[in-house]
Formats: sequence, structure tokens, C-alpha cells
Amino acid sequence: MSIPDFQTLMRPLLEFLSDRRDHALLEVRQALADRFKLTEEERKALLPSGRQGIFVNRVAWAQVYLSHAGLLENPQRGHLKITERGVKALAEAPEKISIAYLQNFPEFVRFRINAKKPKETLMDARQEDEGRTPEEMLEDAQFRLRTDLSSELLNRVKNCSPQFFERLVVELLLKMGYGGSRQEAGEAIGTAGDEGIDGLINEDRLGLDTIYLQAKRWEGTVGRPEVQKFVGALHGKRAKKGVFITTGSFSAEAKQYVTSIEPKVVLIDGQTLASFMIDFNVGVDLIASYQVKRLVSDYFDEE
Repeated sequence: MSIPDFQTLMRPLLEFLSDRRDHALLEVRQALADRFKLTEEERKALLPSGRQGIFVNRVAWAQVYLSHAGLLENPQRGHLKITERGVKALAEAPEKISIAYLQNFPEFVRFRINAKKPKETLMDARQEDEGRTPEEMLEDAQFRLRTDLSSELLNRVKNCSPQFFERLVVELLLKMGYGGSRQEAGEAIGTAGDEGIDGLINEDRLGLDTIYLQAKRWEGTVGRPEVQKFVGALHGKRAKKGVFITTGSFSAEAKQYVTSIEPKVVLIDGQTLASFMIDFNVGVDLIASYQVKRLVSDYFDEE
């Protein structure tokens, strides 16, 4: 069974609390996970950001919505309890308690109105009806924006000149912490030409180790023979580390080959290159930043 959406969790959450006792939130999560027969992998699955579990996030939003409708309360930090209104709702509500049903409660309507002002971008009703939480909608939008930007970056890189590609890789490696100064890195990388970049760079600013580089603007798939040539060149230099960068992709055979050889070789395909460019702000600018905050329950403890 897949992880249920937060609206699907609403009625089961109330049903678990129907004994009118005070239950710890951890106990509630465990009971719901058991009810839906979630696997260990599903219980541990994370949102794309890796900062919160998907199931934990959905239970939290089911709790938030039910609380704003007055169907449950927090008798103490980290605990939940059903209200008299919640008991009545269980008897009168349809088989699935949803946002549409919660609209019957004035407190919830006011909460929704306030949540949507001044803009209705984060809480689109159609998307909510699909059962996605606000965090999931935000992360999905961020993923789509990043995917589109990555594709656009890669297309521009493929159309640039070899000299520009050389400067781009120098910039990226410096921002990733490799090499020394820009001048030192440029001299090191630009020592040879093979349809792009073919040179070396210091692994760190002290020059304690050297990394050999091969970079090709490539439209298709780089196969094992091309990677083997690079590895052969590394052996000739008695090099221990190498990085092969391409704007294309690597075949499965090429990827498998580098896992079982010495020296250590890292393959960076076009998608990874574009991702690094975004992460280290090479060829991109930050146009907006949004902060997602949450309540700190300890702040309100009066003991």
C-alpha cells in the first residue's frame, strides 16, 4: 500500500482518538502507519528536500486541518485528543473526511481565507483536493523549476564554444573548492586541447594531490572505449584520480567499468554538470528566496 494523502488520513486519525483519551503524537503516527500497513521503507521515505518524512508531514497536516475545524485539540505539547465536535463529526461525516467536509465549520473557513491572503499561490484548492500538503506543493514546484533550468543550462553549454566551455569548467571547479587562484586553475586546465578541456587541477588549495581532467562537449552517449582511453592516460601519468566531464551521458558499461578500477575516476554527465552549476551558482542568479517556518512548541511552555 502506498503512503496515503493527508485527507485520507483525517478520518482514521479521528477514529484512533475516538476513545477520548490523550494520545502522544508518536503513538498516533505508529497506529496510522500500522493501519495502512506501510512498509519500513514507506515509513522512512523523505520529501525531496530530505528534511522531513513524507508520512510525518501528511499526518501533521491532517492534524492541522482537523484542529482548525475544531475536531481535535492539543491538551499538551506533542499530544492529541478528540473534541466533542470531533466525536459528533465521526458519527455524521461521510466515509472520507475531506477539505470539502471541513468547510462546514466556520473556524476552518476563516483559517482557509487567512491562509490564502494575500496570494493564493501556495494553497491551490485543486491541488489540495489531490491530497498534497503545502510542503509537497512547494517542493514539487521547486523541482519543476530546477528541472527546466537544468535543461536550459545544458542546451546553452552544448552550443557554446570550446573556449567558453573551458572557462565554465574552471569557474565551476573553483567554486567547488578545487584549485588555487583562478589564474592557477586556468593555466593547469588549459594545458592541452582535445575538443574541449584536457588537463589537470589541484585537488585543494595546498596542491597536496592532483586531479586529471577530460571534458568533452558531447551530444550522445560516451561509451566505455572513450573512458578506457582516459584511464590509460591516467596510468601513463601514474595518476590516482581523474574526472571525466561530458555534456552528454555515459553508457551503463562505462559507469560499471569505473567502479572496479584504479585510479579512481568520477564521471560527470550533462545532467550532473547542470545540477552542479545550479548548486554553485555558475551561470545562474538567485531571483527569489522563500523561507518555510514552523511553530516552536517549547516557546509556549510556561512551566
